[in-house]
Amino acid sequence: MSRAQISALVFGVGGFGALVAATTSNEWKVTTRASSVITATWVYQGLWMNCAGTALGSFHCRPHFTIFKVEGYIQACRGLMIAAVSLGFFGSIFALFGMKCTKVGGSDKAKAKIACLAGIVFILSGLCSMTGCSLYANKITTEFFDPLFVEQKYELGAALFIGWAGASLCIIGGVIFCFSISDNNKAPRMGYTYNGATSIMSSRTKYHGGEDFKTTNPSKQFDKNAYV
Repeated sequence: MSRAQISALVFGVGGFGALVAATTSNEWKVTTRASSVITATWVYQGLWMNCAGTALGSFHCRPHFTIFKVEGYIQACRGLMIAAVSLGFFGSIFALFGMKCTKVGGSDKAKAKIACLAGIVFILSGLCSMTGCSLYANKITTEFFDPLFVEQKYELGAALFIGWAGASLCIIGGVIFCFSISDNNKAPRMGYTYNGATSIMSSRTKYHGGEDFKTTNPSKQFDKNAYV
């Protein structure tokens, strides 16, 4: 089960890194790139700031000025991604303490509980990220295909795909951790045979039935005049 836990750790830590990259990225939604190359202007928007660039290579970014003026779905995605990153961090720590190949974490029973907790935390982290990215993507696609929406339309950015990939890795790592613990509990235990009673019985049999040892009746060794 050590290999399974190592694989789960790789998936979980890789997913955690992808969640951090997606959360800090500014490419959650981008403008279409079908305009002229000479006059092209790209606009990127993320959870924390907006960026714009031109075909000449100049880029400018500015953060969102206030939390209260940010749209509700962006605030919800911020909370979900922060929760996903926090859970992924604690899941990585729990996984290191719960693995069999490490010397920290206590006994095997305690390690099994910690590893199971790490798996649950990784799964929750992946679900939070999956929910946040899906909510943001649903908003983009709804506006893009709405014929009555006349403002600037955006497309899905690279950060959404990174977030989905990281969520999938975290969920896979968490499931592997949980299954490794369940398989460990079903492992057959070694039985020990106690032969103490058999040894005692055999020694008693030898004691009473041996040919070399003959019991004699003490009353027959002395006659009735022995003490006279």
